Amino acid sequence: MLGRLFRKPGQNEKVPPGQSLTERFPVLTYGPVPHVDAQSVSVRVFGLGQPRESSFADLKAMPQTTLTRDIHCVTHWSKLETEWSGVSVPDFMSGVELDPRATHVLVHSYGGYTTNLELADFLRPDNLLTYTYAGQPLEREHGGPLRLLVPHLYLWKSAKWLSGFEFMDHEQLGFWERNGYHRRGDPFKEERYSDD
Repeated sequence: MLGRLFRKPGQNEKVPPGQSLTERFPVLTYGPVPHVDAQSVSVRVFGLGQPRESSFADLKAMPQTTLTRDIHCVTHWSKLETEWSGVSVPDFMSGVELDPRATHVLVHSYGGYTTNLELADFLRPDNLLTYTYAGQPLEREHGGPLRLLVPHLYLWKSAKWLSGFEFMDHEQLGFWERNGYHRRGDPFKEERYSDD
């Protein structure tokens, strides 16, 4: 059964070490899937960032970006050339004044999930606040109506059911990072688990 879902990639520079390719999009979530409708979505900026709240309608009024990116899960699967649409992080952050002391962001989700990112990893132009996958509204199990996409890191950094960004002058570990996962999570370096 598993052989039909996943396959070893052979020589492919797009696939990180230790990964198997899949055509499917496996659903992996810790805890219950929250019920969040688009009309109630509010993305907060707080901490060492100029406070702001953006509704789903606000996001749809911002410049829109569609990207095709490969995604990699820490559980050893990779899916190539996935298409996402939404608001790029730099477009979302335009006009948000950050305190010069800000070095990290703690990403918050409905349901209480958190994950941490260094500011340089967060502000990349290929990161999205995304609500469309493969041309369709993002399914709830995959983080709909809104998730963060950080395709250069393992997928647990792409927080589902996005609710806010807390800017900090230090690193504060998120849920999986406190529970043994790597602080950064670069798939090509196999940063799966903490060395601590």
